[in-house]
Amino acid sequence: MEKVLPLEDLLERVGELRQRRKKIVFTNGCFDILHPGHVSYLQKARQLGDTLIVGINSDRSVRELKGELRPILTQEERCQLLSGLESVNFITIFNESTPRELIRTLLPDVLVKGGDWGVEEIVGREAVETAGGRVVSLPFEIGHSSSGIIERILRRYKTNP
Repeated sequence: MEKVLPLEDLLERVGELRQRRKKIVFTNGCFDILHPGHVSYLQKARQLGDTLIVGINSDRSVRELKGELRPILTQEERCQLLSGLESVNFITIFNESTPRELIRTLLPDVLVKGGDWGVEEIVGREAVETAGGRVVSLPFEIGHSSSGIIERILRRYKTNP
């Protein structure tokens, strides 16, 4: 998984990209169960620049945010799935409940979240805008969510064990 990098190595790559004047896009999330909404969202995020970096919540961070039964897929499995997407250039894992410090460290040219987040609510917005970057909230695709998939599986299992 050469796309998955610890922060130190990612910062080195970002430095190289900046020297070549590449526009860096960053987004983050749990990406617990990869679904069509994620794929579409990541493709649209990638179109906003030259390189897309995805920060994923560690397993511990996901449990803090979503509860003890999550994540369904481990951080390694989630990284492997995201690595297979052409739109994703680099992935890094963060342990905190929000990527605020990661964003402050990377200072991407474009910070992206899904439309379930208003621009004013996006963590890291202030740091990116202060550095001259922009923050984008992409339209939310209704009907696609990891929680919805889990509920669908449970409903089907209950009716057809």
